Amino acid sequence: MTATWGPDRPVRRTVLALGAAGLALILTGSALDLLWLLGIGVWSFIAATLIDLVYRP
Repeated sequence: MTATWGPDRPVRRTVLALGAAGLALILTGSALDLLWLLGIGVWSFIAATLIDLVYRP
């Protein structure tokens, strides 16, 4: 990972946290066979990906 400029750090931290939480929810939802938890995880991972795509030039 390269060094990021000062104002980019909170966005990068948010994207990483949202992606990690989404991945944890996906794994938990699939292990426990809870579709609603899996859906929340997928949508949070999608949100992290979209924030990363939109924010970066």
